[in-house]
This record gives sequence, C-alpha cells and structure tokens, in this order.
Amino acid sequence: MKKIVLLFFLISFTFFLKAQNVPSVEIKTLNGLMFNTDSINRMNKPVVLSFWATWCVPCIKELSAISDNYDDWKEEADFEVIAVSIDDSRSASRVAPFVNGRGWQFRVFLDPNQNFKRAMNIVNVPHTFLLDKNGKIVWQHTSYTDGDEEYLFELIKKLNSGEEINK
Repeated sequence: MKKIVLLFFLISFTFFLKAQNVPSVEIKTLNGLMFNTDSINRMNKPVVLSFWATWCVPCIKELSAISDNYDDWKEEADFEVIAVSIDDSRSASRVAPFVNGRGWQFRVFLDPNQNFKRAMNIVNVPHTFLLDKNGKIVWQHTSYTDGDEEYLFELIKKLNSGEEINK
C-alpha cells in the first residue's frame, strides 16, 4: 500500500511540475503599485523568474551575473527577467535603492508577506524558474554557482528556437 501511495504521489508531483503555470498572487512593484503574477503567464516569451533577498549572497551573485550579461543576451534572444524580493516589510524599503545601486535593468517586484513564495512552494532562495512562452515552468533550480547563468541562457536560446526543455 505504501508503494502505491508513493507512486501516486510521484506521478502527481511530476504532472504538477510539467503543467504548472505561475499562480495568481498580488505582489508590489518597487513603486508600491499592485501587480498580479498571473500576467507573467501571458508574456508570450520565455521568462526567468528569480526569487531572492537582499541578505542572500548567492542571490545577489546570480542576479548580478545575469545583469552583467543582460544587454548582450537581449540582443540574441527574446526573454524577460523578473526578480521577486522576499525581503519582509521591515527591509522592503531597502530593495529599490539596492537594485538601483547595482543598475539592474530587469523588472523587480516585492513579496513582503511571502505569499507568492509560498504559492510557488519555495523553501530557500535563490530559487530560479524558467517559463516557456506559454507560462509553463520548464526548468528550475536552487542555489547558485558561478557559470549557472550561462546554462540558463542556453536554455533560453533553446526555448527561443522552439526546442523543448527536458527537466
């Protein structure tokens, strides 16, 4: 019986990963406006969705590496980067100056109550997702090692050329 339950769980989890879109959650822009995350599903291009925090050194390294390559990558591929800060309400006011000081050109949002983080089943940051043009999650990873951004860009280029990503 335990094996059947475990098998059912694994099949359900695999289906969930393959069919998952970004859930609908209200988060904030850096200007304090509300943004519904469901609109990420309709961007009609690959989207890198990165959850991070100002206190997370690997998060900063990953987003800085993406930022360093962003202009060159945008010339080669059509995609969006969305970074979602999980800094709480006490430190959320530091996010905009932090982002501006680093010159990050991609979109940054605030999830101070971590509702979006919970809806995406995230335990630790950095946690990065890659969505296809239909908003389906096709790849994800946690942590960061130098060079991870190059692999991510290879996946973006595959999506741009119509290839599927095998998890």
